[in-house]
Amino acid sequence: MNTYKLSFAVVMGALMLVSCNDDKKKEDQIKLEAQETEMAEANKAEQELKDAQMKEEQMKEEARSNSIASKAMAADELDTLVIALNAAGLSEMLMAEGEYTVFAPTDHAFSELKKGMLEDLTKPENKEMLVGVLQYHVVPGIMRSEDLGKAIDEGKGKATLTTVKGDELTIMRDGDQIVIKDGKGRKAQIVLGNIDASNGIIHEVDRVLLAK
Repeated sequence: MNTYKLSFAVVMGALMLVSCNDDKKKEDQIKLEAQETEMAEANKAEQELKDAQMKEEQMKEEARSNSIASKAMAADELDTLVIALNAAGLSEMLMAEGEYTVFAPTDHAFSELKKGMLEDLTKPENKEMLVGVLQYHVVPGIMRSEDLGKAIDEGKGKATLTTVKGDELTIMRDGDQIVIKDGKGRKAQIVLGNIDASNGIIHEVDRVLLAK
């Protein structure tokens, strides 16, 4: 009888040990699976973040390549403006996010400046003056040709625009043409309008605009 009890105890002990081992294995397996799931989720989140960052960078690069500054670089008649923007350190501003309307003087417009004026403006010591001249051609917000026309009509023949420099331009009609009058009373015509960019719009004009 004692032998039977001993054998029974040994068997039960063995079964309990096996059961404990199975439970431990199951517990370890559950922990392992939980860790693997957690790691997979973390990897997925990390990859999604990388993908989002990459997409954001691609969008930024695409925006820069279609920015006002880049459009000016690609235009046939704005080479002098690009040189002036680089000399003034404004290219980056016109590549960055924003909404601007730029009245961009053509190469011919710059050629009609007083002799030596452009050369003087692009000298390092005159950078601040050059910045002022160029900023006088930039208006906050996006105004397509139809928006300019609407503003003129609502103003009963003319409208005032405030540039990023803080000075004013006056827009009006001359027959079918929209003209911009600067602070010196000189008028420039839009020769090519509605050049879309990622951060605004460009209107090529036939005269360099000058503040008072």
